[in-house]
Amino acid sequence: MKRFGGGLSKNNAPRIISAASQNITFNRRSLLIGGAQGAIGLLLAGRMAYIAVAENERYQTLSESNRVNLTLVPPRRGWIIDRNGKPIASNRADFRVDVIPDRLLDQDRTLDELALLLNLPDGELARIRSELKQARGFQPVEIASGLRWEDYAAVSVRLPDLPGVAPIQGFSRQYPIGAAVGHLVGYVGTASAEEYDAEPNPLLITPGFKIGKDGLEKQFEQELRGEPGARRVEVTARGRVVRDLDKRDDVPGDPVKLTIDSDLQHYAARRLGEESGSVIVMDCRNGDILCLASMPSFDPNSFSDGIGFDEYAMLREDDHVPLRNKSLLGLYPPGSTIKPMNCLAFLQAGIDPEETISCGGGTRVGNRFFRCHSNHGTVNMDKAIAQSCDTYFYKMAQRVGMDRVAAMMRDHGLGEEYDLPVPNQFYGTVPDPVWLERKYDRKWTRADTANSSIGQGYVLTNPLQLAVMTARIASGQKLVPNLLVSSRRKPLTAMQVDPEHLQVVRAGMRNVVHGAGTARRARLPVENVELAGKTGTAQVVSLSRGDGRNVPWKFRDHGLFVCFAPYDNPRYACSVVIEHGGGSGAAYPVARDVMTFLYDRQRALADLEAMEAQWGGTIEQRAARKFAAFQARNAGTAADSDDGTDETG
Repeated sequence: MKRFGGGLSKNNAPRIISAASQNITFNRRSLLIGGAQGAIGLLLAGRMAYIAVAENERYQTLSESNRVNLTLVPPRRGWIIDRNGKPIASNRADFRVDVIPDRLLDQDRTLDELALLLNLPDGELARIRSELKQARGFQPVEIASGLRWEDYAAVSVRLPDLPGVAPIQGFSRQYPIGAAVGHLVGYVGTASAEEYDAEPNPLLITPGFKIGKDGLEKQFEQELRGEPGARRVEVTARGRVVRDLDKRDDVPGDPVKLTIDSDLQHYAARRLGEESGSVIVMDCRNGDILCLASMPSFDPNSFSDGIGFDEYAMLREDDHVPLRNKSLLGLYPPGSTIKPMNCLAFLQAGIDPEETISCGGGTRVGNRFFRCHSNHGTVNMDKAIAQSCDTYFYKMAQRVGMDRVAAMMRDHGLGEEYDLPVPNQFYGTVPDPVWLERKYDRKWTRADTANSSIGQGYVLTNPLQLAVMTARIASGQKLVPNLLVSSRRKPLTAMQVDPEHLQVVRAGMRNVVHGAGTARRARLPVENVELAGKTGTAQVVSLSRGDGRNVPWKFRDHGLFVCFAPYDNPRYACSVVIEHGGGSGAAYPVARDVMTFLYDRQRALADLEAMEAQWGGTIEQRAARKFAAFQARNAGTAADSDDGTDETG
């Protein structure tokens, strides 16, 4: 037994620590520690049992997800084909590279690496940086598409050093005739943040997937989209693919078949050459739209591949407005092209077609003198149509009144918005006294009637309406334009017009081309096929600023021409509008050649190739040169600016 002086009992007696008490203390502490260890062991065992049994499925799934990568495979987009089954929009095998913004660790370094590997120009890099700023973190941003296998492989082998980069083997959209169908079919592109908010579908943010952005691509998005496939692959911890485990094929989208004849569409676009305008051809038997060309246009392949800043800037700054569909969104005074239709209103009001007026170069209406473009002498209805005598229409419209004329315009499709699968169409104006009072709060005057009778003043139409008007005159049927090949068509109804009146007007239109008319050079070089037509010149600015031809381009008159053929059994109706063409002389040669193509394709193509040689090549060749000149001009401007800065500094 030991005594310790330091320890005192309650009565100040020193505490005695014996071997027995030490054993008791040790045993007590051992028991406590052992109990604690046992409790911890039980907890750990319980936890292990819980994880192994209760959460087995969850952890197995997590483990599997680390090892197995499941991705959606974008579906192949449905084709858009023409009436003969030729592709207007198809798909091509494609190697492409995207980046996922929220997976990028060092954006600048990654873009520099990709620019080096893929030889990206500065304009492309500017586009990519801009899109990265606007994209949400999960939205893929296209770096490049249509890559060669060598470029694709060069990026793929560097993936461990390029987090956030996604090389993809898939399909991209292809438009075989390019700009010729730009306004018609639109284009596809990556879904924007707003589009994803409107439709939170994971497919929309899958790398490589694109949706319709404009035109028919947008209108038929759901039909063309298809069902995505899926791919399960085994990956390493760093994401490298080890092997494919499973794959589910995609379901391609449905095709959309148009009434368009793609060969005719391509020819019309090429024939417009350097002009800004529209060509529309309709089938007089059923209203099918065979051609809906608007030029200049954009190449939808450029938009689908990711258009660069420079190319978009060139399109935006072009005064010929290549981003606007002139066939549906261009509104023009129809000029004299509506005179045959106005004659139907005169005939319906009881005017004898043989009744004559005297044209001395114009007529006075109220206190204003309305000029005619010539001194036609004695004029009846046939001569008025053939030689486009304004004086005849000034006088007859005063007798008939604008209400009758306006009603006939509406019956022939002017001012009408057609039921077509297009994003937008402007339907113009058919003015009358009620419309004017509602719109401008003023009374209709005789001068307004005179202006409207020759397709000027408030009258506005788009080129498709002019084609519909011509097809209805040619067929006598109330044709409705069709853009889709469908087994369900509305039955045709006859126009509420006396067939004899129609024959008078058609004969006048025939004499425009085959008589002493204003478009004798529009005769078709095709045996036994006669063309009936009507010229039109739409004044752009006051005659006090020039004669409409020898003035700057934007002040020149619009040139118009409407026609149908064959005269004795109408099959095709056509309208041509040339913006600022200086008069109808710019329009009817185009219409003649387009109609010739329908009967003699080889001859029409031979003539066109000769013209294109003078214009500087095909649409693609001219566009490439124009783009190169635009880039060179911009580079020169930038260099001049840099020089100026240095000198100032």
